[in-house]
Amino acid sequence: MTSPHLSLDAEALYQQLLNQIRPHAAVQEHLAIVGIYSGGAWIAERLVTDLGLKDKAGFIDVSFYRDDYAAKGLHAEVKPTHIPFDVNGAHIILVDDVLYTGRTTRAAINELFDYGRPARIMLATLVDRGGRELPVAADFVAHTASFEPAVSVNLQRADDGTFSISVDHA
Repeated sequence: MTSPHLSLDAEALYQQLLNQIRPHAAVQEHLAIVGIYSGGAWIAERLVTDLGLKDKAGFIDVSFYRDDYAAKGLHAEVKPTHIPFDVNGAHIILVDDVLYTGRTTRAAINELFDYGRPARIMLATLVDRGGRELPVAADFVAHTASFEPAVSVNLQRADDGTFSISVDHA
């Protein structure tokens, strides 16, 4: 298991993720990027800018699609889903900051299909922390580590847009 005091350089991880995605983006004509609120949306915004993709950023809030919605209720900060492109036939990179159980990814895919039928969905994440409960794997991963379930891995964005990651005991 990774030490809870581990320091992860979120900016370096972002650059690794961008470098993994760039070759794919260069050859894919109908590529769009969809970020899962909030950390995935922040990463998606930067990816779209850094890859020069115009009008190809989407954002998803999976609150209503989670399988634990009935048990947990509605999150206090629900944000509107925004998909400004035709999902039908699109090649979509779904972005989340931290991949854990796979349930958020499943919810996001379910929501995407409410907007249409993409040709392909790939998953990108800064940190894959293991602990999968569903058969979900990322296509683009900047860092893989194992953490105890009580450890929280969170992406933050500063006012200047730079990223940092905190690794804390719950």
